[in-house]
Amino acid sequence: MTVSDPVTAAESAQQAAAEPCVLLKLGEIVLKGRNRHQFQRMLEQNIRAAVKDTGIRADLTRREGVVILRVPLQPGAGQPGASQYGAEHAAAVEQVLQRVADVPGIVRVCRAWRVAKTPEATVEAAIDLTRGITGPFAVRPRRRDKRFPLTSSEIAVLVGREIQKAHGLRVDLGRPETEVFIEVDAREVFVFTSGLPGQGGLPVGMSGRAVALMSGGIDSPVAAYRMMRRGLRCTFIHFSGMPLTGPESVYKAYALTRGLDRFQGGSRLFVVPFGKTQQALASSGADRLQVVAQRRLMLKTAEALARRMRASALITGDSLGQVSSQTLQNITALDDAVGLPIMRPLIGWDKTEIMAEARRIRTLSISELPDQDCCTLLTPKRVETRARIDDLRKIETRLDADEIADQLAASAQEYRPE
Repeated sequence: MTVSDPVTAAESAQQAAAEPCVLLKLGEIVLKGRNRHQFQRMLEQNIRAAVKDTGIRADLTRREGVVILRVPLQPGAGQPGASQYGAEHAAAVEQVLQRVADVPGIVRVCRAWRVAKTPEATVEAAIDLTRGITGPFAVRPRRRDKRFPLTSSEIAVLVGREIQKAHGLRVDLGRPETEVFIEVDAREVFVFTSGLPGQGGLPVGMSGRAVALMSGGIDSPVAAYRMMRRGLRCTFIHFSGMPLTGPESVYKAYALTRGLDRFQGGSRLFVVPFGKTQQALASSGADRLQVVAQRRLMLKTAEALARRMRASALITGDSLGQVSSQTLQNITALDDAVGLPIMRPLIGWDKTEIMAEARRIRTLSISELPDQDCCTLLTPKRVETRARIDDLRKIETRLDADEIADQLAASAQEYRPE
């Protein structure tokens, strides 16, 4: 069943005009069956919030498997038509396109022409869209509305022939340099080229809330991003070495949170001064268990914060065997520290894969900035790789670790990215 918003008067008036717009292709949302409408509503809410960040008005309509964003002409621009959409309007459409490309739940973001539902308007838009390109091309039609007078094959032949006449380009259906997509909808035709890849996954917020441990390194922001793509809204917690270290790690955590905020919006970062607690652990005789013991205490603190945030899971950047604290035995000991599930989306990734993803989501350059990580403070010469849970519990009993975790969570300072 085709789902769409009611036709507005403005939309009806513009159906015969060629209009630039942003076409958003949905991914696995369309496979959600009876729950599909809930996913669509959450995605639309996230899209509207992202567009609002740009300060540009955009009207959203939904069709079967796609979302259309239209940037209306400003008052006084004259009657709608291709000649009215100048550089300023094109820049506004581009800004909206770039912003929504960061919204999880969308697999492709396309600059499209929305034209009247006639073969003539479709051909004209395709010729205009391919002006200036070189190399072979292919036409990829899709006729959702079977009442359109031409079949998909006939559309491909007609449009391909007219593009050849206009620009002298060669058709290559197997390996084209440019693909011209034509989608015949119930009310209009969309003409566009391949566009930009979206983030894919599920709408943020659809899977609940989680607290992500943000170290300031390369792994943790990638882990948080991967879980955002699975619909988790993340609150971030950072453990600083203050007062034993400077604030550099806090600056990094804030910058990383701000960078990740474009995927979900409304992010919150909580900073916990952890230096004195690390000293207390060292004085308790943790010795080779120092690193695992402090990581357990971090998880307990994150769990205490999660209770306040109504979050149902924790997220870490653990990768099996990457460092000595991430052996299978130590990971098992960490799981024992808390009752909430710990999401480890990078558990099977190697460092090269993690760095490639960090580079793609633009967090790598921030993570590589120098700082004094609290995890390197008071580190023993040899780190235990086969930590015993009973030994860790004894250390925590001496310190009353649960009470310390509650106090640390309560004293955390909150930051919200601008």
